[in-house]
Amino acid sequence: MSAGDLLAGKRVCICAGPGGVGKTTVAAALATGLAADGSRVAVVTIDPARRLADALGLAALDDEPRRVEPERLAAAGLRVEGELWALTLDAKRTWDHVVARYAPDARTRATILSNPVYQQLSSAVAGTQEYMAMEKLYELHEQGGYDVVVLDTPPTRNALDFLDAPGRLLRFVDSRSLRLLTRPGRLGLRVAGRGAGAAFAVLERVSGVELLREVSEFLRAFDSMADDFRARAARVKELLGDPATAFVAVTSPRPESVGETIFLAGRLRGSGMRLAGAVVNRVHDGPPLGPGDHAELVRLVGPELAQKVASGAHDARALAERDRGGL
Repeated sequence: MSAGDLLAGKRVCICAGPGGVGKTTVAAALATGLAADGSRVAVVTIDPARRLADALGLAALDDEPRRVEPERLAAAGLRVEGELWALTLDAKRTWDHVVARYAPDARTRATILSNPVYQQLSSAVAGTQEYMAMEKLYELHEQGGYDVVVLDTPPTRNALDFLDAPGRLLRFVDSRSLRLLTRPGRLGLRVAGRGAGAAFAVLERVSGVELLREVSEFLRAFDSMADDFRARAARVKELLGDPATAFVAVTSPRPESVGETIFLAGRLRGSGMRLAGAVVNRVHDGPPLGPGDHAELVRLVGPELAQKVASGAHDARALAERDRGGL
């Protein structure tokens, strides 16, 4: 089955599965196959390592789409009728672009971008990278410049975080704690209020830091964009369940990888998302030596080397049988 057959009619392909099974290589192969069939394709990775660049023979990638030159693909024996583009996610820059898009004015934008709480949130908080990957996926999809966008995700357990990322942002925006910190409550207090400011001043004198004031400043500024973030996160979540979006599970024959992939497939079905198929990577193929093969080896390379080749073939056969058992 070709990449075009597997992903016929799809606009978004998300490769997910355990770590260490060659997910990035499969994403690159699917994107290249689609481009070979005439599609304009972008392949995106959120892996900070150079795996995607290496798989495509590129020196480096950043968060701006870069075209893989047809000459480079032709040199590898690949004739591509369409276009292949590639990029790697920079979560911090994607956050900055989102803030710039939704900030109601230049002052709010500058306040958020320079705020230490925001800088920490956009760089290191768990789940941030996964949500920003969805933002970049949605952005590329909405721009309409590509026939298909292929996304390489983190390992399975993190991939589940990836699936939950839009919902987590919605829960944060709608959380009771955020509402209490940014809106008047029963006690009539507001983070921006004079009473809170006096409390922060006392804490600053005691601790020598401005953490609470920075939190207050960030939450007040963020609240001005909450409705836009809420709407955007809802659209991102809808994209995951769209009929034009398909997941491809990538796994290996190892029992633990197969188990994680089955778990992921169940989550996808339970969430109303579509699994287009599974790619089982790193499968050993060990055909047995025929009755006359050993004698032929002896004739060609001598008895000592022939015995080593036969031993290697036996080991490969054992690995192939193990892989079949795992599947």
